[in-house]
Amino acid sequence: MAKEIIPFRLLLAYLGRGGACTLVVIICLSPCQGQTQGSANQASAQSAGDFVAGIYELVSSPGGSLPDWDKVRACFLKESVIVLRTSRSATTAFSLDGFIRDFIDFYERPFKRGEATALPKESGFTEKVVRMKAWEFGDMAHVLVLYESKITGFPMSPQTGVDSWLLIRRDGRWFGAAVTNELVTSERPVPLELR
Repeated sequence: MAKEIIPFRLLLAYLGRGGACTLVVIICLSPCQGQTQGSANQASAQSAGDFVAGIYELVSSPGGSLPDWDKVRACFLKESVIVLRTSRSATTAFSLDGFIRDFIDFYERPFKRGEATALPKESGFTEKVVRMKAWEFGDMAHVLVLYESKITGFPMSPQTGVDSWLLIRRDGRWFGAAVTNELVTSERPVPLELR
């Protein structure tokens, strides 16, 4: 037996104005038949800012243990590019593996200042978000971060810098696609966007 299709005008006349409004609200709030699981999860996915803040926690360590580099690696696209300030006058472009290798080398390298020597893997290292500004649009995001980094117990003020993150969302979660970095100096103060 074929289903009978009720003409829209007849349905509206039958439901009345209040019933028709209720029907429209129900239809609009119902999930669309063609909606994918990925797009349904995006509304409840972690914010871009929270995702980026989590990476700073992942690369930090209290000492006596090293960060879980596989967890850090899982936060990035394998094709990502990370460009970091590596000296006062130079920047270096790293692949994801090069970035991880550079961080591992950092934890293994002794730092000296006067009589004091610190080895980050033993004493610890913290990189923390001071302030951030995040912008999301669909499946892309840009996050500016003012951060401080410090080797625990080392007699030196924290290093302050600005990171610029470009993110892409895939399968309902964020991934780092590119990161650039610049250090804050007296000649290059904290940008207005992060004050």
